[in-house]
Amino acid sequence: MDLAYTEAEEEFRARLRVWLTSVLPSLPAKPRPDDWPGRRAYDTAWQRMLYDAGYAGLHWPVDAGGQGATPTQHLIFLEETERAGAPYVGANFVGLLHAGPTIAAEGTAGQRARWLPPVLRGEEIWCQGFSEPGAGSDLAALRTRAVRDGDHYVVSGQKIWTSHAEVADWCELLVRTDPAAPRHRGISWLAMRMDAPGVTVRPLRTLAGSTEFAEMFLDEVRVPVEHRVGAENDGWRVTMVTLSFERGTAFVGEVVACRRTLTALAEEARANGRWDDPVLRRRLGRLNAEFRALWRLTQWNVSEAQAAGGGGVPGIGGSVFKLRYSQARQELYEAAAEVLGADAADLDREWVLDRLSSLSYTIAAGTSQIQRNIVAERILGLPKGR
Repeated sequence: MDLAYTEAEEEFRARLRVWLTSVLPSLPAKPRPDDWPGRRAYDTAWQRMLYDAGYAGLHWPVDAGGQGATPTQHLIFLEETERAGAPYVGANFVGLLHAGPTIAAEGTAGQRARWLPPVLRGEEIWCQGFSEPGAGSDLAALRTRAVRDGDHYVVSGQKIWTSHAEVADWCELLVRTDPAAPRHRGISWLAMRMDAPGVTVRPLRTLAGSTEFAEMFLDEVRVPVEHRVGAENDGWRVTMVTLSFERGTAFVGEVVACRRTLTALAEEARANGRWDDPVLRRRLGRLNAEFRALWRLTQWNVSEAQAAGGGGVPGIGGSVFKLRYSQARQELYEAAAEVLGADAADLDREWVLDRLSSLSYTIAAGTSQIQRNIVAERILGLPKGR
């Protein structure tokens, strides 16, 4: 991996900085954290601005509607937008970072043409329907059934922790299409409209007060067979593609955000006198090294995926990244609580809600226990546990 930037890449960075400087002052105020319709409108409007400026789907393949940019250009884009304080993907998270890349890698030409342009233009929002009440970390134990009825599947079951379900247009949905097959072989990956008859969404309020997750009940929902991505009963393999993106590249922008937060924490500590504590300074210094290393690991994973071909699908190195990033993020916001002191209990203070949400990161996108198993078995070659 070449860590030096070329002249063309630095020119790309300079153009992006100029564009960000010109457009960011025109953005409206951000909606309240609990105003999801408002947040959807805000996030999709920003996505449309990116699309019109030629920055949407920057690293997606050209035949998937993207710009075909290099991995380095993509990382420069993430660095510069985060440093400028530009909006993150927000409600577009699943469509841009999970479902969209999966469809780009595994979908038919017709599926790519139907679903990818609206995602890039900010016209349609996706949610993720993977987890179930009785199948969290053990995703292959899912029980939501899809019975073939002519050119449709009839889907019944329940999902939980369905990200952005209350404002979504589509759902990337895992269903069991062959209950007699071994657990990993009877699963299919479907794209389901959220306004289809039989879909009921009940928002879930998190510890931080947000309703970005929901439980979803499916009562004989009819999904066209043509909305299946990949072959019937091949959904586990397609799901591994989705999870590779989720664990390997979906958190990339957040690493940059954490580095910016770390700088702000150091400034706050200097201002309130806590910088005099050598233990705190040592803690912040170690976290700085941690996130710099995670950024280099990100560069390595993205470069490796691009060099390997196959649509830039991240490899199992994403589990190494996700495992360490989840813990580092929690440590970062524990340090934030130390910097804030008594204000760490004030929900209106910066970083407090982030501290609460960080508790979920060792669970989201596959628990740390699952990531350790993947690293042990697929990277280190250790035998499977019993």
